Amino acid sequence: MASGSLREQVYQQLRDEILNGRVSPRERLTEPKLSKAFEVSRTPVREALSRLLSDGLVERTDFGYAVVVPSLAALRDLYELRITLELRGIARAIENPQVQHDRDLLGAELARWQEMRDVVPDPDPSFVVLDEGFHRALSQASGNGQLTDALVTVNQKIRAVRMHDFIEDERITATVEEHIEILDLVLGERLGEALTALHRHVGESLEVVMERASHAMARMAVAG
Repeated sequence: MASGSLREQVYQQLRDEILNGRVSPRERLTEPKLSKAFEVSRTPVREALSRLLSDGLVERTDFGYAVVVPSLAALRDLYELRITLELRGIARAIENPQVQHDRDLLGAELARWQEMRDVVPDPDPSFVVLDEGFHRALSQASGNGQLTDALVTVNQKIRAVRMHDFIEDERITATVEEHIEILDLVLGERLGEALTALHRHVGESLEVVMERASHAMARMAVAG
C-alpha cells in the first residue's frame, strides 16, 4: 500500500475511534503502542497524531498524546453554539419564504425514525450517531451547507460527552418521539411550531444539560 494511503488509513481509523468514544480519555496514545495496534511503522502513526492534534481531538501530554475532553466551560459554549445552529435552519425558512426544505430528504428521515418508534433501539451510547444524523439531515434540508458543516463540527466535539445521554430507555423513547414530531411539523409547513418544538428539544435548561455533562465527564474520568 502506498505510504500516502497508509497515512490516511491510520488517521481515519484512529479519528473514527476517538469520535465514537472507543478511546478512553485516560488511554495513553503513544507511537509504539499505536504502531503495534495498526501493524504499521511509526511514521504514519506520527503523522496521524499530528493531524489529530491540529484537529483538536488529541493533546500532547508527558507520556505522548491523549484524547481532548472539553472543560465544562468549553462545553457550555459549545452547547450554546449548537442550539444557535440548530434553530437557524428553520428560522431562515421562516424569515425567507424562498427557502424551501428538501421534502424528499426529510421524508426519508421521517420514515427512518418511524421505524425506530415501532422497534425502539436499546439504550446504547452509539445511539448518539443516529441522533446526530437526524440533526444533520434537518439542517441540510434547509439548504445552507455551511450551517450544516458547522453543526456537524460542533456535534463531533461534544459527542464523547453526549454519548452518555443515551443509556436509559426513557431517553431513547423521548428522542424518537420528539424527532418525529419535529419532522411532521416541518413537512406540514408549520414552521413556527417546528421551531418551538426544536427549541424545546435541544434547548432544555442549560443547567440540566451541564449537570448531565458533568456526570458524563465523571464517568469518562474513571473509565478504563
